Amino acid sequence: MKDLVAKRYVKALLEARDLKEISSFSKKLNSVAKAFSNDKFRSILASSEINEAAKVEFVLSIIENPEKALENFIKLLGEKRRLDIIPFVATELENQIAKLNNNFIGVVYTNKELPAKSITSIEEQFSKKFDVKLSLSQNICDYDGIKVDIDGLGVEISFSKDRLKTQLINHILKAV
Repeated sequence: MKDLVAKRYVKALLEARDLKEISSFSKKLNSVAKAFSNDKFRSILASSEINEAAKVEFVLSIIENPEKALENFIKLLGEKRRLDIIPFVATELENQIAKLNNNFIGVVYTNKELPAKSITSIEEQFSKKFDVKLSLSQNICDYDGIKVDIDGLGVEISFSKDRLKTQLINHILKAV
């Protein structure tokens, strides 16, 4: 739900600004979003004992030299009691900037580390396929196969050993 609300705010932010201004806005908003990883910070914003104006001033104190637009945006979120969506707004704003710049970040999930050459090859192939600039990182987990997830493009491609075995068994059973 918060991500849907964040998308509306980001859409409004993008309409009235150029790319340079949006990038600066995003960088400063990300510094606030990082503060949300701190439990004390979140508890202060969630406290009912602190009024909204004080919460807004607290959030603004984190930002070095906030532009008037950013200050007004934080104040608006404070008035609407939506300061908790700042991380969602920051993430969505980064995604929209990536779309405007045609740059995307993806993740390759595997159970063992792939050589850098393979990751580069996958990046090049997907870059050609989708006509974008793509940067992939590798996440080593318990996934038995390979999965490429490019969130900004809404692309997820996977090859699972278990799925292949299941399909092979079903095909053999149909043939018999």
